[in-house]
Amino acid sequence: MFYQLYEMNHAALQPVRACADAVRMFYSNPLNPVSRTPWGRSVAATAELFERTTRRYSKPAFELPHTTVDGKTVPVAERVAWSRPFCNLLHFERAVPAGRRADPKLLIVAPMSGHYATLLRGTVDTMLPHAEVYVTDWVDARMVPVSEGSFDLDDYIDYVIEMLHFLGPDTHVMAVCQPSVPVLAAVALMEARGDADAPASMVLMGGPIDTRRNPTAVNLLAEEKSLDWFRDNVVMPVPWPAPGFMRDVYPGFLQLSGFMSMNLDRHIIAHKDFFMHLVKNDGDGADKHREFYDEYLAVMDLTAEFYLQTVDTVFIRHLLPKGEMTHREIPVDPAAIRNVALLTVEGENDDISGLGQTQAAHDLCVNIPENMRQHYMQPAVGHYGVFNGSRFRAEIAPRIVDFINRHGHRQRARPKPRLVRSSKS
Repeated sequence: MFYQLYEMNHAALQPVRACADAVRMFYSNPLNPVSRTPWGRSVAATAELFERTTRRYSKPAFELPHTTVDGKTVPVAERVAWSRPFCNLLHFERAVPAGRRADPKLLIVAPMSGHYATLLRGTVDTMLPHAEVYVTDWVDARMVPVSEGSFDLDDYIDYVIEMLHFLGPDTHVMAVCQPSVPVLAAVALMEARGDADAPASMVLMGGPIDTRRNPTAVNLLAEEKSLDWFRDNVVMPVPWPAPGFMRDVYPGFLQLSGFMSMNLDRHIIAHKDFFMHLVKNDGDGADKHREFYDEYLAVMDLTAEFYLQTVDTVFIRHLLPKGEMTHREIPVDPAAIRNVALLTVEGENDDISGLGQTQAAHDLCVNIPENMRQHYMQPAVGHYGVFNGSRFRAEIAPRIVDFINRHGHRQRARPKPRLVRSSKS
């Protein structure tokens, strides 16, 4: 009943939020002389703060209408290139001159961990000048009717493989955080069967490949609780009247609560500063707060079967690094990967995926030649800074661009498909 109570509370506060919004507009209206006084701005700030902390944030838009290619600004059209019930593959189509040499195809696999794919807006924007960018836009599970069936970690891997088949040879894949495990598994399965559409390279960023290394608070919670505990305490049916009514999900608001509680003091200070920005009429500071939290507070539900299988496989039993992971009863052996270049990226201060957890992929992919692998640790950034922000743009992204340009199939001869040794201990 917890999800139902959450929905009832949200509905009950709707009239109060409407009243608060009306108060904000009245006391911030430039025609109202009180709006230019500290008292008037304080009332407006209080009303806006209340409305923002009690609203449900809708899915944001990417809003990337243009980019720069070869020093020139070109328009970008966002379209759905491939679609399934639980995911749309978005293509950011650039209007580049006809006859220009094609840029690499880059599939960015966004995390399915509570936030929408728009959390990677900065990642997409940074890569657009250098590649034909595709990004997975996962669908909020509460919006998918039960009649569409289930979706678990095996289905996630199938989706990744299907998308790579759709994009064809010489595609590069980038996994940000959670999808590092299913992407590595998908590539291993494709390589094991000699799939010609296996990607030219894969970039794993801040992902939980082996959560036994430098475990974070997220990892320790999973180790302390049993799978039954997660099933009994955080899995809930979607309430009416959502399209996914009666689908068992892990609600996004629970995931958000967990993330915020890890840095609660930081969020409290941010909202206090937002209030002061409004009172001082500091529009730039207030706009930055709105921009960040409009994205951060927009969350989606995950299907229960995907969430539980991921918790069990990745965080409780560590099946991939132990060499025990399977996909539909087929063993997943990273040692089968021998033709796909590997770049791993970590942040020094990452409190979600600890240092070494992503680098562990190199210990599993033992048959990738040394000249086709690279690891980079970015100093002074946390989890978010691995794929967004000024250091990502200035220091991480150039390394990724250089890596995928060097390891496209057109730039190197494909090694002979020979299995040297296994990664299993």
